[in-house]
Amino acid sequence: MNAFRTIRKLKRTISMSFLVLFGMACTDTVKAIPPTPPPAKRIKLGLLLDTSSSMSGLINQAQSQLWKIVNELATAKCEGVKPELEIALYEYGNSGLPASEGYIRMVTPLTDDLDQISADLFALTTNGGNEFCGRVIQTATDELDWGAGDEDLKVLFIAGNEPFNQGQVKPSVACRNAINKGIKINTIYCGEFNEGLRSGWKKGADLANGHYMSISHNSKTVYIESPYDNEIDELNTDLNATYIPYGSLGHSKKAMQMSEDANSEKYGKQNKVSRIMSKNSYVYKNTKWDLVDANKEKSFDLTKIKKEQLPKKMQTMTNDQKKAYVAKKTSKRIQINQQIKTLSTKRKMFVAEKKKAAGENEVNSLDVAIIKAIHAQAKTKNFTFEN
Repeated sequence: MNAFRTIRKLKRTISMSFLVLFGMACTDTVKAIPPTPPPAKRIKLGLLLDTSSSMSGLINQAQSQLWKIVNELATAKCEGVKPELEIALYEYGNSGLPASEGYIRMVTPLTDDLDQISADLFALTTNGGNEFCGRVIQTATDELDWGAGDEDLKVLFIAGNEPFNQGQVKPSVACRNAINKGIKINTIYCGEFNEGLRSGWKKGADLANGHYMSISHNSKTVYIESPYDNEIDELNTDLNATYIPYGSLGHSKKAMQMSEDANSEKYGKQNKVSRIMSKNSYVYKNTKWDLVDANKEKSFDLTKIKKEQLPKKMQTMTNDQKKAYVAKKTSKRIQINQQIKTLSTKRKMFVAEKKKAAGENEVNSLDVAIIKAIHAQAKTKNFTFEN
């Protein structure tokens, strides 16, 4: 009997010991699981550009400064997480547009396709017309997908040089509607600061918690040449070779990528380098047409892509060969990205020193106005930017 009790106690002791050890193991396992990061916020940026006859200088600045703006936004973080970037483009005040639509056109809806934004900017032309600021603000507020939440940074920038209150839609009404959707309106007068005050541009910004700024829209963007530019440009050729077009969009989007490289160089090698730096950042992603980017998505299955949707080189490959081919291109891109990043850091330091030595002040231009306003407004959403 005593022996039986001893055995039963021993079993209980062993069982309790096992439960304690199992519980400790479970606790350690739970501790090893990293906390889930908060979902990425978004920066939603709408550009409303006057394309009437006198605005060719503004369009030139938008074309030549797009990548500088993108590069700055690519340094943003919120609660340690990098935000998604979406940009939309409208033109207004162009007499080539339908009068029934208020001489307004949505050129590009909110999108993360930066090549498309660039292509659409370079396709803009100017023509005399009527500039209805209230109407274009109202249209962009209603048409674009701003989302229902209040956690994203939502901003509109309207640039032009005619009186702000023209047209049947009152700016006060349009701006109030924008504020109700959490959208800040920033106004950029193309001309002398005080003239913009007199013609209602500051009042427009005040109505929607935005910033009023004036720019010298006919000033040309000045870039500083660096000893790293040629090497970065050469690496861009290697970078482009890592893109694997697929699907119905593959070949046209690959052609657009090359075309926008060429467009950026119209403003000089240094502007092209600025674009290459953007292509090297996380905001430049092409999951809808590039297999390397698409393969990073959890929901993407390379083996389910139809043979005719693949480049000819991959159509006869086995699934294992396809995976190995994409992995090789991915590894090559990572290597090139790191080389470009290193050179870009050196270039930034070189340019900063050159500007400091020359005692240069910031030019009153479109990119400076946009970046300053976004920096100030992003703070209200807990965004920070790297120096």
